[in-house]
Amino acid sequence: MVLKDPIHWYNLHAEEISTQYESVAPEDLHSWLLDLLPSKSSAILDVGSGSGRDASWFDRLGHDVVAVEPSEKMRDIAKKIHPHSSVTWLSDSLPDLKQIFSSGLSFDLIVLSAVWMHILPSQRMRAFRKLITLLRPSGVLVITLRNGPVDEERGIHPVSVDELERLARNHGAYIERKTEDRDKLGRGDISWTQIAIRLPDDGTGALPLLRHITLNDDKSSTYKLALLRTLCRIADSTGGYAHDTGDEYVAIPLGLVALYWIRLFKPLLAASFPQSSANRGYSKLGFVKEAFRKLDDVSHLDLRIGMQFNKEHADALHQALIDVAATITRMPANYITFPSGGRVFPVSRGGQFPKPSSVRLDEAYLASFGQFHVPRNLWRALQRFDVWIEPALVSEWARLMVFYAGRQERTLNSADVLNVMIWSEPTRDVKIAREQAIQLMEKEKLFCVWSGKRLTEKNIDIDHCFPWSAWPCGDLWNLMPTHRSVNQKEKRAKLPSDKILRNAQDRIITWWESAYPNSSGSILHDRFITEASASLPIVVDSLPQSQDIFAAMDLQRMRLKHDQQIPEWIELRS
Repeated sequence: MVLKDPIHWYNLHAEEISTQYESVAPEDLHSWLLDLLPSKSSAILDVGSGSGRDASWFDRLGHDVVAVEPSEKMRDIAKKIHPHSSVTWLSDSLPDLKQIFSSGLSFDLIVLSAVWMHILPSQRMRAFRKLITLLRPSGVLVITLRNGPVDEERGIHPVSVDELERLARNHGAYIERKTEDRDKLGRGDISWTQIAIRLPDDGTGALPLLRHITLNDDKSSTYKLALLRTLCRIADSTGGYAHDTGDEYVAIPLGLVALYWIRLFKPLLAASFPQSSANRGYSKLGFVKEAFRKLDDVSHLDLRIGMQFNKEHADALHQALIDVAATITRMPANYITFPSGGRVFPVSRGGQFPKPSSVRLDEAYLASFGQFHVPRNLWRALQRFDVWIEPALVSEWARLMVFYAGRQERTLNSADVLNVMIWSEPTRDVKIAREQAIQLMEKEKLFCVWSGKRLTEKNIDIDHCFPWSAWPCGDLWNLMPTHRSVNQKEKRAKLPSDKILRNAQDRIITWWESAYPNSSGSILHDRFITEASASLPIVVDSLPQSQDIFAAMDLQRMRLKHDQQIPEWIELRS
């Protein structure tokens, strides 16, 4: 029987193929590319990484590398051949790259070495769009094309330079370099065309669209700006609840969009800041109904993932979310359109909304209201550039409120308005983690996750693994018991390097499982899982285990390093 599935073929021939791959030095194979490689430590994606030859080479050059390989046998061999590399090995494949997209990572360099010929011609446009979306502005996409006979057994299809040139041009990229090379394995009937594609900016049209909506689109109210800022906040802090739909959209729970909308509007309406030229504070806003008013005594800071509401507050919040979801669907999601026509944000509403006796703000509950769809390229732009996008939205929203107040013969101070618009995070509270650590120390030994030193009540600190000053996250998974000298003299407000985090993996997982055990009815364990699922790019479909959470934590570390340029803690001295 002819085998047309390349993954099956590579699983059968993994040992033989890996030996061939490793016989070629990567610096020789990619000599044409050397001056295009990032000059500083960067994020690199190796798609179809095979034996791990190239991925481990990039790792040795000092880069953070994610290696994607769908063949389980090839991945296993790669890990054995390169046991000391810091490469993150993932099972994923084109054209979907589902796990990579779920991670929220972007890359300075993406390499497809001897991969493109395995992609069906009918799937190449979709695959190229996915790759370009993952690429950072000014990043490079490297694709090597195999010139030679078709091989049905290995799932090899014809390729052409013209096809890649057309795909690059249609996605706002350009071919920076094209070279020809002989086959390094000595096969006379095969040669290679090596292509480097450069992305001069985001290449998707997402940023121009956002600028148009923010600065130029007609706005009779602040609703459009509110929706965009809501999406910015979700992209920044709750990206774990976003799921790739397999088409051109990312789906977010509609209840989550409504929740963040309420959180944004509550302090503004409490201050009576007008949201259109016709209203003063609450009046004439479609989503402000009886249920919203019943939330007056609920702090907007309490409207966050993991919180639970009972009785009257549960009733009010549930109905308010229904009202807000209806307003978002009817107004900004309906009127934000592409220049060529068509809604930017399709919405699918949920079914019936029975009134619950209590409300727990988690993904299942928030998804019951329906799904809010964001174009994938726009979602990626929000993840990458929210540090620039959100201030523009806040500035324009504040300007509109001052303008509306002037139309009502009121005077608002811009500084006061901007102060109220600050997105307030929960206070820096490590109380629960400290209490759990103290209880554990009374029963057994507890150790610093970074150094392995024995901890006592006199020397223990609770450290934010990812520093609060750069990424305010007080989730339980992010709070680590550490020795005071290590925390205050070495780590401080730095991001742990890949090496330090991996060395601490066993101690971190032991801490999680001891402090928040999965026992029957464990409220802390449920909170731990809920928070991790919301804020980390966990890629498993089932209930995440400790190893899954740590893997997602490692991906988030890479994202923070490269997207926010947080200084790294490189070496543990003590």
